[in-house]
Amino acid sequence: MPCVTVQGMSDSVTRRDHPTRFEITVGDRVAGHVEFVDRDGARVFFHTSVGEEFAGHGLGKALVRRSLELTRDEGLRVVAFCPFVKAYVHRHPTWLPHLNTPTAGVLAAIPR
Repeated sequence: MPCVTVQGMSDSVTRRDHPTRFEITVGDRVAGHVEFVDRDGARVFFHTSVGEEFAGHGLGKALVRRSLELTRDEGLRVVAFCPFVKAYVHRHPTWLPHLNTPTAGVLAAIPR
């Protein structure tokens, strides 16, 4: 994944557990995250957030792109419940074949 530079720093995306999410860091700071839950062979993306001070630098897009790539590489399908992830996937139609339609059972797995 090409790095995004913010004020001379580069980003990296890392998977975290507890809660399950991918985080994007810039330098040594967490700039944003996308939360997910794995269910029935799919990864359900349900929330994306980027800190205000990092907004407008493309970090959300970089975070979602890399998260989708890692999900695909794990052999999982994608459920784009999060509006940001859903918009990204529809703007990049190469991801459409990897999508599953949200079902009641899958959506019930999303933490409230």
